[in-house]
Amino acid sequence: MNPILNTDSYKTSHYLQYPPGTTHIFSYVESRGGIYPHTLFFGLQAILKQELLKPVTPEHIAEARALLDAHGVPFNESGWLRLVEKHSGRLPLEIRAAPEGLVIPVHNALMTIVNTDPEFFWLTSYVETSLLRVWYPATVATIGWHVRQTIKQALERTADDPDAVMPFMLHDFGARGVSSYASAALGGLAHLVNFSGTDTLSGVVAARDLYHAPMAGFSVPAAEHCTITSWGRTREYDAYENMVTQFGRKGKTFAVVSDSYDIYEAVNHLWGERLRQRVIDSGATLVIRPDSGDPVEIVAKTLALLAQRFGYDINGKGYKRLRHVRVLQGDGVHPASITEILERVKADGFCIGNIAFGMGGALLQRVDRDTLQFAYKASAVAIDGFWRDIQKDPITDHAKRSKPGLLGLVASPDYATIRVDEKSFRPPGGGVNLLRPVYCNGQLLVDDTLAAIRARANPVA
Repeated sequence: MNPILNTDSYKTSHYLQYPPGTTHIFSYVESRGGIYPHTLFFGLQAILKQELLKPVTPEHIAEARALLDAHGVPFNESGWLRLVEKHSGRLPLEIRAAPEGLVIPVHNALMTIVNTDPEFFWLTSYVETSLLRVWYPATVATIGWHVRQTIKQALERTADDPDAVMPFMLHDFGARGVSSYASAALGGLAHLVNFSGTDTLSGVVAARDLYHAPMAGFSVPAAEHCTITSWGRTREYDAYENMVTQFGRKGKTFAVVSDSYDIYEAVNHLWGERLRQRVIDSGATLVIRPDSGDPVEIVAKTLALLAQRFGYDINGKGYKRLRHVRVLQGDGVHPASITEILERVKADGFCIGNIAFGMGGALLQRVDRDTLQFAYKASAVAIDGFWRDIQKDPITDHAKRSKPGLLGLVASPDYATIRVDEKSFRPPGGGVNLLRPVYCNGQLLVDDTLAAIRARANPVA
């Protein structure tokens, strides 16, 4: 990837548009609202490692000149050549950001960007396209975090061991439903901030390569429809029996999609009668996966049938805990349907630990920058040695009003965005700016582990 071309076309002309004497541009990123009141900040480290550590080279400049001339927009060739000459192609920027994993109320600065060399004031805005893509992992992580809070409340009410089962309550099924391998990797990585169950292998690879997590996510052997239907309808029993033979081991878990023909027949008779003792004797946990129909009704009926056939115990909180079997719902799953299913399961007297959820498109793809209304805006400019505030405030939509000044983030009494000193970038009168330097002049300054980020996002009480 050519770093010069990792921007929007119109930004190539912006170096000609600032006032004479401009030396510095200060910008910030925030979530201006959206569907949740809090944002889990995550993913900047991945973007910095993949996109902003690569120095610009003369070859990049030559390629950009030829392409942008033909594209019809100006090209700051002398500026980029000067960047190579003076900074060996590394970007003279300082990026400060909140620690990844913090859950911060919306309308707060999550990161700030300022150029460190007056010659390159135009760079602060130029990198917006790349840096603002943090909206995607932050949005996926935020959705997962809020779903986790919903599930946590239900588990604490109905389960004896909520902390033990929580990491695997939401499984990532989203790899096939996104636009690219890169999207699956970044979104799948974001899911792993809150949960450990995933079938998005690219997210596991990204966690290893970008956040020092040798193995961040786990899965189990599982059937898909073609591995069942390939046996033919008259041999559905044989397909299920083969799953027990191949994967039924003491202490292990395996999942079998069971709605290829008749989910109720499969659960009630094939699993519940003919294969019941085989499952019990195997010592494994069988996970039944319905994959069609109304999610609330299907989960409720499947749990009821399994309780009849495999039995259950009453746990310490008075809810039914199935023996030998569980349910995984992966169809029609989104934050609202999860809430509905949880309420129905509790109302029917079952522990929430009997089920888990698989979420695909609603987790990794059914999002955009406006889901949490992410924005990257300039808030201050230095001209002839003096900083002055800048701000947009359109009369047609005051919700798009941006923040003025040099900005930081403090934690007391709650998170709040404040003005900071122009030299130290610290709060006036002392205190800590939570927006810590993470990148400066082409160097990565913070290299967090996924373990540390998980602990920030979901601290153990």
